[in-house]
Amino acid sequence: MKEKVNVTGVPETMVQTLYARAKETKKQNAKIKDEIAVELVEKLDYNFSKADKDKAMNYGVIARTIVLDRMVKQYLEKHANTVVINIACGLDTRCYRMERKYLHWYNVDLPETMKIRSQFLTETGPVYQIAKSAMDESYVDDIDYHGENVLVIIEGLTMYLCEKDIRKMFSIIEKSFQKVTVMVENMSPFVVKHVKEKSIEGSNAKFTWGVKNGKELQRIIPAFSVRQEVSLIEGMKELMPIYHVIGKFPVVRNISNKIIVMEKRG
Repeated sequence: MKEKVNVTGVPETMVQTLYARAKETKKQNAKIKDEIAVELVEKLDYNFSKADKDKAMNYGVIARTIVLDRMVKQYLEKHANTVVINIACGLDTRCYRMERKYLHWYNVDLPETMKIRSQFLTETGPVYQIAKSAMDESYVDDIDYHGENVLVIIEGLTMYLCEKDIRKMFSIIEKSFQKVTVMVENMSPFVVKHVKEKSIEGSNAKFTWGVKNGKELQRIIPAFSVRQEVSLIEGMKELMPIYHVIGKFPVVRNISNKIIVMEKRG
């Protein structure tokens, strides 16, 4: 029997991104494999029709998954015994794809979101669930931390926040961990202002914030410095070969979402 989920606004986007990963996994020439997403979609009583038609959202989610999976895997292979904190995890399943590559993995999200996650994913060590906002300083109290290297992943969140929230979120990270690297997805201000994704708009979630590049982000959070910027065009190249050509145009590169790698200044 399928389970009904009642979510609106930003938390609803987690169901749509889950569907995008499941849909891609079922393709014959799938660029990602997320069998858990397929299982979860089959269990959900939810109208996926808007997500099904939203090609922009689908491509964006898969490109982001390709890029971030690669980046996280490379990082964990270089840094043994890392504590991973996945902020705004929703129904993300990366912790399973990266199994045995980390010390602990903490999935953090709002209580209403984690209530749904815990319905479908019962997680116990080394994967843990924290039902708190990333702007709530007390979430770090639930993390077993003894000076290990920390990797924070912030995917699909910043575009729904405001600058004050960004400062607060990074301030908590900076004060709480000695050695910390953050991989954060950012949207360009142009896209925030001019682009609407059908399925996102349908869920009453609105894009509200973006930065042009890592330097601009560093000005907002000076306790961190930019280490790397990876455009989601790198993921789009695997989905649509035409991006090997159009991805070279500055206008395309400028409006593409980026994963910006920020490191706490020593």
